[in-house]
Amino acid sequence: MAAYYRLLRRNSNYSRLWVAQAISLLGDWFNTIAIATLVSTYTDESGLAISLLLLCRFLPPLVVGPLAGVWLDRFNRKYLLIFSDVARAFIVLGYLLADSPDKVWLIYVFSVLQFAFSAIFEPGRNALAPSIVPEEDLAQANILGSVTWSVMSAVGGALGGLVAGLFGTPTALIIDSLTFAVSAIMIMLVKPPAIIAPARAADLSSAPPDTGFRDGLRYVRQRPAIATTLCVKAGGSLGSMDTLMIIYATSLFVVGDKGAGSLGIFWAAFGVGAILGPLVFQRFNDGSIPALRRLIVFAYLFTTAGWVIFAAAPTLALVALAMVVKAIGSVYWPYSSLMLQTLTEDRYLGRVFSLDLMGFQASLVAGIIVTGLITNAIGSDHARSVVWGTALVSLVPLFLWSRAAQWLERHDLDPRIADRGAESIP
Repeated sequence: MAAYYRLLRRNSNYSRLWVAQAISLLGDWFNTIAIATLVSTYTDESGLAISLLLLCRFLPPLVVGPLAGVWLDRFNRKYLLIFSDVARAFIVLGYLLADSPDKVWLIYVFSVLQFAFSAIFEPGRNALAPSIVPEEDLAQANILGSVTWSVMSAVGGALGGLVAGLFGTPTALIIDSLTFAVSAIMIMLVKPPAIIAPARAADLSSAPPDTGFRDGLRYVRQRPAIATTLCVKAGGSLGSMDTLMIIYATSLFVVGDKGAGSLGIFWAAFGVGAILGPLVFQRFNDGSIPALRRLIVFAYLFTTAGWVIFAAAPTLALVALAMVVKAIGSVYWPYSSLMLQTLTEDRYLGRVFSLDLMGFQASLVAGIIVTGLITNAIGSDHARSVVWGTALVSLVPLFLWSRAAQWLERHDLDPRIADRGAESIP
């Protein structure tokens, strides 16, 4: 932990970007419980209405991703991050207009808009980081960002629900709007490019006008090391842990009112695992691309082990252990981001990270839909069967990535800079 503290202390630009990320993520998740409660109340607890709300949050990145990536490589990334925050600060206030059942449609509209602008922020943050963080600190920066994402997704929802319960939904939404405003202010204080590697500087100075989305796809297609890395987050996100965790908490291991206590324990356990993961894996990370690829194999193994324990767990304590084990495996997230930042030319980073987010979101949406359909078909009493099936499916990305890592290691002439685009795209 001391290493992350030193990174934040000595790099003021990155510390501001990190604070902005934490606050922006807090804002994204802060209204989750409040908005879900409104939808449930206005639609007589319709499961279909809640599912539609989740899709309104997860689908926009798939639609906006191509355009967001092009913008991030064509325009100033810092200003786009500020624009994303300011837009969301106003959008979340729009939820206040949905004050009756006949206006519930407004919640869906503003959810789509909020997460469409969120689709700009996360790829933009990843694309901006290499210009303000030295290469030797990028691993720590990515791990810190990944842990922040995991922690804030849990803390944000819990805090938002607490504030909504104590002071009402309008107060929670106003605070939510302020989080995005504060995030925008923090990004205004960032001054890139404070640091930029010589190779990236050359990338910028010689950049041709190839800023279209198709150019980005061609760039990725011609570089197997990048193309395969773009599949890592999607492969690790197969299945819907959130859906199954809710079923376990509300049906099998109920603690507190309607399983709220169980759900809180599961989320807390996942947060513990997200923190432990880097502590476990960083001992074996020498910063090289081959090492990162091999560590992702072991991360996938932890993910599969987490699903297996989740399926077999006879007690709440073992379900919590499953969450810890699965979250330890989530180090594939920062390691794949670090690989993309290392292997990708600066002028393509926006499009590459937009594709990365799109793949993750597509896997997430597919998992929610498939898990929901199967669970509805066989009944929540048989949720363990769904978890066992997910554990089996998780072996597919484990096998494919193991083979891909071996193939790439044999064919990379210089694993750290291979496919960086030394040759221009024809």
